[in-house]
Amino acid sequence: MPPVSIRLISPLRYSWAVPVKGTYCLCIENHQTNSIQIGALGEIEFNRGYYVYVGSALNSLVPRLERHLKTSRGEHHVTHWHIDYLLRETTVEIESIYTKETDEHLECNIAEKVSKYGEAIPRFGCSDCSCRSHLFHVDGFEFVEKIGLKKWF
Repeated sequence: MPPVSIRLISPLRYSWAVPVKGTYCLCIENHQTNSIQIGALGEIEFNRGYYVYVGSALNSLVPRLERHLKTSRGEHHVTHWHIDYLLRETTVEIESIYTKETDEHLECNIAEKVSKYGEAIPRFGCSDCSCRSHLFHVDGFEFVEKIGLKKWF
């Protein structure tokens, strides 16, 4: 019998089917300008406004997205990635999530596309690649579907 895996039907609801792997964009709103200690990156000032974070989960997309949502709601307290430090702030919330189901590593490609719409937060979320950043301060989120992702939440 093949291994059992899950496929996302809608946020936080599952159906037993094929594994879900892919790249995602967290659309984040920071409600006030603040300085935040981001692990080894140090203290970074985040202006009030909108941000898009690009990530990938080539093993299990759904649990990764759930983890980000729980961190944003204060239900998960482990800080493993740069984005965890930002999401745990009470002035920061995830407004929406967009995904692209794929077995391919497209995170850097999507980050490059997002960079055309906003200002990079240097070295954020890209310690395992040569990108300038995977977090961008943007004017809004309207462009995310235009770069090939679908709204999940």
